[in-house]
Amino acid sequence: MEGNIVYSAVQPSGNLTIGNYVGSIRNWLKMQDEYACFFAMANMHAITVRQDPAELRRRTLELAALYIACGIDPEKCTLYVQSQVPQHAELCWVLNSLTYVGEMERMTQYKDKAAKHADNINMGLMDYPVLMAADILLYQTDLVPVGQDQTQHVEIARDIAVRFNNRYGETFKVPKALVMKQGAKIASLQDPLHKMSKSDENPNASVFLTDDRDTILRKFRRAVTDSGSEIRLSGEKPGISNLLTIYASFAGKTTEEAEREFEGKGYGEFKPAVGETVADALAPIQAEQKRLLADKAYLGGVLAAGAERAYKAARKTLSKVYRKVGFYQGD
Repeated sequence: MEGNIVYSAVQPSGNLTIGNYVGSIRNWLKMQDEYACFFAMANMHAITVRQDPAELRRRTLELAALYIACGIDPEKCTLYVQSQVPQHAELCWVLNSLTYVGEMERMTQYKDKAAKHADNINMGLMDYPVLMAADILLYQTDLVPVGQDQTQHVEIARDIAVRFNNRYGETFKVPKALVMKQGAKIASLQDPLHKMSKSDENPNASVFLTDDRDTILRKFRRAVTDSGSEIRLSGEKPGISNLLTIYASFAGKTTEEAEREFEGKGYGEFKPAVGETVADALAPIQAEQKRLLADKAYLGGVLAAGAERAYKAARKTLSKVYRKVGFYQGD
């Protein structure tokens, strides 16, 4: 593959939110025309917290179908399931030997997850960033699209790559974080000072791409707003600013145009309009995902082809790594 290589992976451990769609997936649609993209269902990462096996398998297919329904084209990019490419785990083991325990203990996500899952602080939870580094470095990745809160994982991947290259000679490209700015942060509907999250315990805080129309409308009706009645973008009005950002993102308008559209109107009119706009935009995506999930043969074929392409690229890197560290590989 020619051109810059982009790598991104999402865990199939929960429904994606409209924040994931606006901040990540829509940007990937542009990237797949400009870069050699690898998009993975990160099911190996998912098992660092307890999963129901049947549900994990189901969610993996649902995520693949959702990607395609959103416009990810498996003919233009490599769409695959992480566990179907064994080099991820193999490279992770080699990189473990260059990674220090103190580095892993300082990782924000480890500290957060360890606090959240105190009864299941396993080695996978701590080793998560090394596997993520393996994910990225396997494909000689140039760019990793992330939100501002995920740059730490790219930094540790860079550190590990530089450390390996210094010890064994030039082997890995040192990746860069591509911080997505436009639409990168859609906030919780119930706490607009925090990012919308697929793991939020408040069911009204996040709008999922698979929510039905009535659920979407209900969540927006219950969205937190601010004092006063003016609909404008302002640091003093985080609730309304968040809703304006969401409306503009799904209506294909600027926030300034959205402000003008709702000038002189109240929250009672504004919030349902945001809900209707989001529901209208998601309806065709949901219909296409449903159609794809009914065609398991097609989905299986897409993922098998993606895994084969990923396997070939990953094997090339891993063979080089094994040679550099002195692993015997035969004649």
